[in-house]
Amino acid sequence: MTLNTSEPIAVESPPKAADGPDADKVAPRRLGISFWTAIGWILLVSAAALVAPWLPIADPEEIGVGGRLDSPGWDNWFGTDSNGRDMFSRTIWGARVSLMVGLVSILAGFLIGGVIGVVSGYRRGFIDRTLSFFVFVILSFPSLVLFLLVISIVGQGLWVVSLTLSLLVVPSVARLGRAITIAFSEREFVAAARLLGATNRRVMVREILPNVLIPMSVILLLGLGLTIVAEGGLAYLGLSVAEGFSWGKMIQIGAAPRTLRTAPWAAFFPIGAMFLTVLSLNWVGDRLRQYFDIREQGIGSR
Repeated sequence: MTLNTSEPIAVESPPKAADGPDADKVAPRRLGISFWTAIGWILLVSAAALVAPWLPIADPEEIGVGGRLDSPGWDNWFGTDSNGRDMFSRTIWGARVSLMVGLVSILAGFLIGGVIGVVSGYRRGFIDRTLSFFVFVILSFPSLVLFLLVISIVGQGLWVVSLTLSLLVVPSVARLGRAITIAFSEREFVAAARLLGATNRRVMVREILPNVLIPMSVILLLGLGLTIVAEGGLAYLGLSVAEGFSWGKMIQIGAAPRTLRTAPWAAFFPIGAMFLTVLSLNWVGDRLRQYFDIREQGIGSR
């Protein structure tokens, strides 16, 4: 069998890039209307919780605003609970504790975990092994047992619950910060800073930290939703903040079998508020993650 070389072999050429001044332009990135809708809900809930004392709504602790377990209507938009307290007012006031616990715990977790991750990823060696061991210890300890231990010793104050919940965030943030720091510590601008005589502290603060904050700040919104749900779970078990009430404590009260059968709105309205808030936080965080991932790929491809 012989190969016929007289006929030319057709080879499909790759498509040519568009010519002209717009060839290198990237299509504009859009976050979408769903992103801004979620942002609007987050801002609405946060603003209502912030100005709740000045809103023209019923006192959330006033017993007998309406009849007990009244259904939603014009006088009580979300109905009333088993003590006749206005559920609309309580849902707004409950957001204050839920959002405060979630915000304090996520900020504390990101601060502690971020420092551990950056120092561990940059210094390596003995410091890396020591800090990594500390992170693994937290990951290995049962969370519920840890909450019971801390709360039984210290109490159920707002700051105690918030800082205890932050331990859920520290390991994940520390591991993420360590991985990002290791990746950036090998870059040319870090090596140039070292050659110019910059100290380790200066390199970590001025060169590495700004690059670590961008991807970690996007994850912060996802973590905020996680801590709000975690606080709700603790409140359902009676382990959350003792003073005041949150969405989780409202769900616990409304989820009593008799109340749930006769007045499901006592549980479903705080459940709905928590669901929409956590969904909005997760959606915004995920969209921002995609947005910055595309942006970083665009920079890296140039």
